[in-house]
Amino acid sequence: MSNATQSQTNISVGLEYRGLLERVVLSTLTTLPCCVFLFINGIMLFTLRSKLVFRETSRYILLFNLLCADTMQMALSQLLYLLAACRITVTYPLCGVLVMLAILTKEISPFTLVVMSLERYVAVCYPLRHTTIITMRNTTVAIFAVWGFGSLNMLTRVILLLDFPFEDLESLQMTDYCGSYMILLGPMSDLYNKGYTYFLFVSAGGAITCTYIGVTIAARSASTDKASARKARNTLLLHAVQLGLSLSSFMYSFFLVAASKVVTRITLERIRNVCYVFVIILPKCLSSLIYGLRDQTIRYALVYHLCCRLKLSVHTAKAQVSP
Repeated sequence: MSNATQSQTNISVGLEYRGLLERVVLSTLTTLPCCVFLFINGIMLFTLRSKLVFRETSRYILLFNLLCADTMQMALSQLLYLLAACRITVTYPLCGVLVMLAILTKEISPFTLVVMSLERYVAVCYPLRHTTIITMRNTTVAIFAVWGFGSLNMLTRVILLLDFPFEDLESLQMTDYCGSYMILLGPMSDLYNKGYTYFLFVSAGGAITCTYIGVTIAARSASTDKASARKARNTLLLHAVQLGLSLSSFMYSFFLVAASKVVTRITLERIRNVCYVFVIILPKCLSSLIYGLRDQTIRYALVYHLCCRLKLSVHTAKAQVSP
């Protein structure tokens, strides 16, 4: 009898050790690329503030806003992931704040892509009026409008959360890990979340499609700069791809909810880890890499600052090692 009990204990300890080892490995495999991407985004953000031409050109200002939101969203998502991986539970208010901020920064991307598409449309279709329409003031107003609309959506979600009977809870301490499901505590919240997601991407996709069609039609005009129109069309296609990647990050939680009904919890955790890297983390770094390589002005400044940071890190490490 004692041998059987000892055997069961050894099996339980072995399974617990394997589970802990798997969590450590997966956390490391997700944290390392996230740190690399945060470093690249940080250098890109610094580059966009390093020169006057970047600080006074509308498309670079909009790109800075896009990268800033993506970087914040990546950092918040990684924080939530590590809390879940380490089995750390937080209070409902703290989880709500973290999730709301993560969703807000995630929503800024499609809105900013629409504004960037409209800027390219004006540049090609109304080149003589571009400097009078796309001004620093109008760009600033557009950025504030993007964040304001996203904040209004967060306020609506908070109001919907008030219908949940929190007073019936024994404690505000969560019993499960913090995630996006936290804001879907009732049928109205779930319905609003789905409706808002559909509205967001239908409207954003329609706006980018219309600007692409407008630029394509303008490119056939004899008075339009062919090279500029071709570059604008490629940029709009890039925005469409970015919008699709943003859509995949929004559908991430829906996919996990559906998968949780047909697979075991361990399998779900593994699926969640793989999807997290390729759906959440990787797309947030593509903007830096794509824009940094496509735009020659950004490319030279980005490579310069990136190389300087790497050289500085190497020199600092050598100085610390040397006696």
